[in-house]
Amino acid sequence: MGTLFDAVGGLPTLQRVHKVFYDKVYAHPWLKLFFEGHSQIAIENRQTAFMATKMGGDVVYMGKDINVAHEAMYITQELFEIRRALLDESIREAGVADDLRERWLRIDSAFMKSIVKESLEAFTRTSWPYKKHVIIPKPE
Repeated sequence: MGTLFDAVGGLPTLQRVHKVFYDKVYAHPWLKLFFEGHSQIAIENRQTAFMATKMGGDVVYMGKDINVAHEAMYITQELFEIRRALLDESIREAGVADDLRERWLRIDSAFMKSIVKESLEAFTRTSWPYKKHVIIPKPE
């Protein structure tokens, strides 16, 4: 059996999905605030390489470990679910078959525990004091 990476169509599909996905993220009133000052293309490329490796592709991911990359960000379950819904829409829009889309989302969701913080109190108590905390309240 081949890899999920091959089944979805390799890098071209991941690149297409992540372009659509980050267009949505950068337009979202809350999520976009986490990306201010960050190049969308650079983020797309990092996410593509990251997911390619997780899907079994022969791609080198040069970004930070997921725990380190999100350590100073206060990401709630609600934010994660919004992000997941946008990713789901983006995968569908790219024409990925439902069974492959579900596998993709399962892989993506496996990182939830590394990203989502249980509470603001726990986040501020356990995160590194010398790092700038990224805490973005939900817009009205």
